[in-house]
Amino acid sequence: MKHQVKMTVIDKKLFPELQERYCADKQAGACPCYNVGDEFLFERDGDKDHFWQGGLGTLTRTDADPDTVAGGPRRPHCSEAWDAVSRYIYAGLQGGSIMRGWMERENEMVCCCNDGTRPVIFKLERIDTPEEGE
Repeated sequence: MKHQVKMTVIDKKLFPELQERYCADKQAGACPCYNVGDEFLFERDGDKDHFWQGGLGTLTRTDADPDTVAGGPRRPHCSEAWDAVSRYIYAGLQGGSIMRGWMERENEMVCCCNDGTRPVIFKLERIDTPEEGE
């Protein structure tokens, strides 16, 4: 069985009152790294090992310029987002349960990055496909 993990940006939040109170840049605004609808595909197959490359080049769909999106061909994933999602991506790529007992489906997870003033919310899905000859 081959395992991939699809990551989709399903929402972005902004808490301007928290930015005003705590951030050095009081007008930082929403996260510039991701856009709602962005999709990424992580694989560990042969020469492809997106996990160990920090997700560089995993972007498969965006409405923005791919060169400006984290995970695109030129930008690795944001360190705060990667810290939040990487453990689930690794589990999924190994064929493991992403979040058994918490989510409706054990191969899915909804999580967000660690930025408390402008979090990005991701849906992660483990995709299982038979390998040739199975």
